[in-house]
Amino acid sequence: MINFWKNKKVLITGDTGFKGSWLTCCLLNYESLVKGIALKPDSTNVLYNSLIEDSNFKENIDKNLYTHDDIDIRRSDELKDAILEFNPDVIFHLAAQPLVRESYSNPKLTWETNVIGSINLLESLRSLKNCSVIIVTTDKVYENISKINGFKEDDKLGGHDPYSSSKTAVELATKSWRKSFFGNNIKIATVRAGNVIGGGDWAKDRIVPDTIRSLIKSAPLKLRYPEAVRPWQHVLDPLWGYMTLAEKQMNKQTSFEYNFGPKLDDILSVQELVYLISVYWGNDLEIEILGNQPSESKYLALSINKAQKELNWSPKWDIRKTLYQTVKWYKDVNNGNSPYECIKENINSFLLE
Repeated sequence: MINFWKNKKVLITGDTGFKGSWLTCCLLNYESLVKGIALKPDSTNVLYNSLIEDSNFKENIDKNLYTHDDIDIRRSDELKDAILEFNPDVIFHLAAQPLVRESYSNPKLTWETNVIGSINLLESLRSLKNCSVIIVTTDKVYENISKINGFKEDDKLGGHDPYSSSKTAVELATKSWRKSFFGNNIKIATVRAGNVIGGGDWAKDRIVPDTIRSLIKSAPLKLRYPEAVRPWQHVLDPLWGYMTLAEKQMNKQTSFEYNFGPKLDDILSVQELVYLISVYWGNDLEIEILGNQPSESKYLALSINKAQKELNWSPKWDIRKTLYQTVKWYKDVNNGNSPYECIKENINSFLLE
């Protein structure tokens, strides 16, 4: 993999987000030339702001190994100009409004960002000569009938909340543009990951950062859906899946949709997840159950057989290793260690598995 990614020009939309920040660090670790596109990060973007202020990370900026443009993907002309000027070998499209609860509050913004923003990207691709493109959607694109054995890539799509339905629309748009406009020069796939967790996620209404904040402050943790079961996985596992797919499809045609998630015997309920986090942190946690919450699915699992068979990819870290490494990251950073160095430590541990 290192031979493939070295000096490759890689564009990441949403590079300032949780997954985007980790992906940026992974690619810089392999000496890629990375360009990020996203909204201008504000003061609440703790992870990204800490990275660009880190002296070791700044070396990548000083050497022009990493550049970033503040661009709203809803602005089609700005997005297209940035993509054509950079002329990437690989594109990872992660930019999105990623929260289910936020989509109930701002459904129009969610659809504009996720759907129109993605269509703007697809339109920009029509002007490129060659590129391997990974469009990141979500495990919530499936019509959720709580399949015990996990959803397969050819299962029926759905999604009743504005976030899930917008990502389903992205899947449909990608398929349409692929069949209508792209030949063998633009190879494009959509990827559906489970609930990714890891160090540095400080977003609101997400279970791991909410739990960590409660542990740090010794405050009660408010849970909305304690019995909900989700396919939790460390952020590095799907990212390595995305990178593996991007490399393989550049060299030959692959399938067009892939799931990346944990093994089925590795999924937990929210309450079980919170309990293990508190154990690894070393403190007890008081829990309050909230009522009258917007609807969310009670059970969600993915079948990863296709990725295992076609890409030779499997998750490296089980749920206990995932939670151990995640909690260790937060504890180390809380004790004053560099977030960037902690990410690099996780990457190195992951590669040695």
